[in-house]
This record gives sequence, C-alpha cells and structure tokens, in this order.
Amino acid sequence: MPELPDITVYIEALVARVVGQPVQALRVASPFVVRSFDPPLSAIVGKQVVKLHRLGKRIVFEFEEDLFLVLHLMIAGRLKWLDRGAKVPGKLGLAAFDFPSGTLLLTEAASKKRASLHLVRGFEAARAMDRGGIDVLNCSLARFTELLVSENHTLKRSLTDPRLFSGIGNAYSDEILHRAQLSPVQLTQKLDRPEIARLHKSVKGVLVEWTERLREDAHGEFPEKVTAFRKEMAVHGKYKQPCPVCGTAVQRIAYADNETNYCPRCQTEGRILSDRSLSRLLHSDWPKNIDELENKLPTRAPKPLPLPEE
Repeated sequence: MPELPDITVYIEALVARVVGQPVQALRVASPFVVRSFDPPLSAIVGKQVVKLHRLGKRIVFEFEEDLFLVLHLMIAGRLKWLDRGAKVPGKLGLAAFDFPSGTLLLTEAASKKRASLHLVRGFEAARAMDRGGIDVLNCSLARFTELLVSENHTLKRSLTDPRLFSGIGNAYSDEILHRAQLSPVQLTQKLDRPEIARLHKSVKGVLVEWTERLREDAHGEFPEKVTAFRKEMAVHGKYKQPCPVCGTAVQRIAYADNETNYCPRCQTEGRILSDRSLSRLLHSDWPKNIDELENKLPTRAPKPLPLPEE
C-alpha cells in the first residue's frame, strides 16, 4: 500500500500537472470504485483543481465550489499520467480524469478491487474520513510518547494504527523498527524513555529519507515505480536475505496478506519470533534463537567434480 513517502511524491507530481486545470472529461470503467453518490462524481467535470491535500494514506483533490474528491489507493491502487485521452486498460483500469495537459489514470492490479473514490462537499466532510493519526513528521517527542503508550499494543500494530500515526504502513514500519533496533512485538508500555526517543528519531529519519529518495528516483517525472518492495530497503521484503548491518538472514512473521520482516540479531537479541502457522506445525522443533536456526539449516552439498575430458 502506498504510504506517506509515496503519497507525498504522488501529490507533488499532481500539483505540477493539475492545479489550476479543469477536469474536461471523466471516464469511470469500474462503477464500484465510486463510493459516494451525492454530489455525483460528474459534478467535478468543468471544475478546476484548487489544491491537493494528504489525509493519512489518502489523496484529496480540492475543486472549485467546495468540492473534494478523496482517493484511497488501498494496497494495489496506482496512478499514471498519460497523454490526453489515453485508453483505460480493460483489466486494471478503474477511472480516467482528462485534463488539458494529460490524463490521470487510476488502476488497481488486484482481483479484489478495494481502491475508492468519494466526492464530498466541504473540507470537513473530507477530513471526516481521516482516522485521526498525527503527522509524525511534525510531532514532538512528548506527543509521540503520549500516543505510543496510550494503549499497550505491539510496536508493529501501534505504528501502523491510523488512529495514532498518519501514513505509516507495513513496509515503512519494518524499516523504522529495524533502524531503531526494536522488536516488532515489543509492547509499547514496556519501552523505556531512550527506546521511545530512538523510535521517534527513526520514524522521522526513515520517512524523510525515503521521501527524498523517491523524489530523486522520479527525476521530476510522474512516479512510475510505486511499490512496497525496494531493493534498497533493509528488511522489508528481504526474507532470508542478509541484514545490511550484521549479515544475519532476515526473518519474518507471516499473517493474512501481510508479513513482518526483522533482523533477529539487530532487533530481538537473537530470538526467532513465533510464526503462527509454522510454529504450530513444528512445535518443539521451532528454533528459539538465530544460532539454533542457523544450526538447523542444511549445509550445501559440495558441487560435483567435473568429469574428465575424453
């Protein structure tokens, strides 16, 4: 799912292309993407974009006459900027917004279509869709601490809770926790002050650095490679690959459609965190620490010697 850095770069690219421009035509390929009916989505045709906002992981287009279009890309929704009047692709295309300078295309590469568009009147109606999490880039350590320990949940759950923190999801929470050298299952109310301060610094550092990196990758063009899996990431999506800090194989906790990636030596004092499915299957054979896991790994068989030439 596009998170704060991705949404920020999307918005910057859109500002340069659509602010001050009217929607000349609207093409909806999948009616299920439209989740509101009053005012109708067609009301934005002929209206100019006044401003863009970020609400958590949502992109908000502010139009003339106090109209606000709220876009949530969910997991697989993506935006493309194409030539004016570009065709909406059959399988992936959800909607197209034609501007004088080009077409903004909304796609979703998933069997379950979860991306959504809501058109509302007034900014308060748009803001009502926000879950209420604070802007993590501008919050003080005191406010961050207050929210973090307000409920006793795991760090992974709290960081990705949109009611607490705005714009952090599965991918960047892994990166934040790795940099802070904290376990994803550590309970928030068990953290000491130095650990919270380290986490606060890591949140800001990771999100700012990745926003800058994505800007540089776009080279002023519309961002094309919006993905949760990037080769420069330390642990997210790097299961069994070496940690860039200590070289230990990255481990994971898999659940539903997501997984948490972490380094046992950097984050959990060598402990292997329980994976619900595998730990139940292996029972007593489940390794308790990284050394035990590495000892259980089969050694590679030596390569066969080449046959002598005839």
